[in-house]
Amino acid sequence: MTTKAYIVPYDHQTSTQVVDGVDAAKLWSLTPQGSKPPTTGSTRTFYNTPSSGVTVVSSLGAGFGSKSNNEKREIVRKSVGSAVGELKRHDGGLNDVAIDASADPHAAAVAANLALYKFTLKTSPPSPFNPNLKEPIPEKLVFNPLQESKEWDRGVIYAEAQNLARTLMELPANMMTPTAFTERVKKEFEGIANVEVIVRDEVWAAEKNMNVFLSVTHGTSEPAKFLEIHYHGAANKDAQPLAFVGKGITFDSGGISLKPGADMKLMRGDMGGAATVVSSALAIAKLQLPINLVVSTPLTENMPGPSATKPGDIIYAMNGKSVEVDNTDAEGRLVLSDAIYYTATEYKPHTLIDVATLTGAMVIALGEVYSGVFSTSDELWEQLHAAGEIEYDRFWRMPLDDDFGPQIHSSNADLQNTGGKPGGSCTAALFLKPFAEGIEAKDGQEPAMKWAHLDIAGSMEATRISPYQELGMTGRPVRALVEYVRRLASSA
Repeated sequence: MTTKAYIVPYDHQTSTQVVDGVDAAKLWSLTPQGSKPPTTGSTRTFYNTPSSGVTVVSSLGAGFGSKSNNEKREIVRKSVGSAVGELKRHDGGLNDVAIDASADPHAAAVAANLALYKFTLKTSPPSPFNPNLKEPIPEKLVFNPLQESKEWDRGVIYAEAQNLARTLMELPANMMTPTAFTERVKKEFEGIANVEVIVRDEVWAAEKNMNVFLSVTHGTSEPAKFLEIHYHGAANKDAQPLAFVGKGITFDSGGISLKPGADMKLMRGDMGGAATVVSSALAIAKLQLPINLVVSTPLTENMPGPSATKPGDIIYAMNGKSVEVDNTDAEGRLVLSDAIYYTATEYKPHTLIDVATLTGAMVIALGEVYSGVFSTSDELWEQLHAAGEIEYDRFWRMPLDDDFGPQIHSSNADLQNTGGKPGGSCTAALFLKPFAEGIEAKDGQEPAMKWAHLDIAGSMEATRISPYQELGMTGRPVRALVEYVRRLASSA
């Protein structure tokens, strides 16, 4: 028998909160804990309330009404996520879940759809992520708001985009090759207006002199790809675009500078930058935000094959600079450098943001709490920071200082791709800076092209459970990027 379920985020300062005839305050008071100070996300489940239904009342905590807007949003996410977690453990045939989203429809939709996600490729029960499925498997729980709103619909799109990034990152490298990645992206964008998806090959990259990108491809038998997504959402289709560039290493063994074997399987997620920028673009296109966007993702494996690039090799990049490969496991900055330069010079964006699971140093610096941001623009940093706070997909600004430069100077080339352990994320960001054309500010003004480098090596994976985030790949910072673009488009 199918049972209707309800989720009620409960504000203890509200004397009456009635959902389909059920008084949440009365239900809460019936529990032994009803008189104790409420804890955000603590849940109470009631059966046959209403008749033949299940109601989960989830606390918004004490003093909800006095919190800031950003604090309220995160409280709603935690409350709804906790309630969804409770329903996921229910085995009574639930599939229709109504959510009282009145406290914050966007945050409630985000939390419900993120909390429902669980990646597995086990065959029993059948996995919806199995690429061999002929027909999609419907979700066990289907959410509907009690109050229809555009904010709820927008939140669903944000969450679905983040979940796509999680799936792309979780799929093992044999199922998510560069070719498979491009095919999946083309399928996701089918039927969406104002979008063009272009898949380029190694011959094209060679014609463009993307030699440092191609140097990473030499050790693998999987064909490399260079994926572009063009979204023309602005009224003026020729208006200067925003650009995203995402690192797309679909598996990173380290190349000749081989990584240790322990936990190397996590390197299936080393295309997290590519996963997040294409997923963000998908949400932006679905929302039909009035902005032009170009997305570039260089895609390859990094493997120690017989033709692999060797430590000490020197290669000339697309911008003409010579690069010494000091360590082949610092391949992310190599594929990004050509991609950033190509995107900056070919499409002349007003802003370019690159995203990459780039350095272990960022994991040490910020853990999984923040994504690191290096930027030439105070304005861009402030915009990213504001968007990250709204979505609780937070950023922390890191130093982009030329005093780190000597660490990546080479005696035989213009640059070398590593600078040692000290300030490792800072030297990686500084390596990328010469490839972002037009970023030098003049006379204290904002640069002609605003640039930010997002290092998500720490925030790519959740190692502890939150109310709306399971263990595993996170798909961050998709929601923050989409919110940044939404706010940018609305202010244009």
